[in-house]
Amino acid sequence: MDENKIARINELYHKSKAEGLTEQEKEEQQTLRREYIEAIRGNMRATLDNVSIKNPDGTITPLKIVRQRNTNTK
Repeated sequence: MDENKIARINELYHKSKAEGLTEQEKEEQQTLRREYIEAIRGNMRATLDNVSIKNPDGTITPLKIVRQRNTNTK
């Protein structure tokens, strides 16, 4: 998500508070917000995939493997 889209989200937010949005602007706002949330989720997943857990016995397990184990046991 680039800075222009984030600026547009903020612009639409401020306009909605000041004077309201047209239906087209409301749709644009929802689309941009969904895209923003997906970008945040993707970044968080990428970060967590690079996190490792140090076990009590001193071994290190990547969090990605722990998540896969937990998903498979459900």
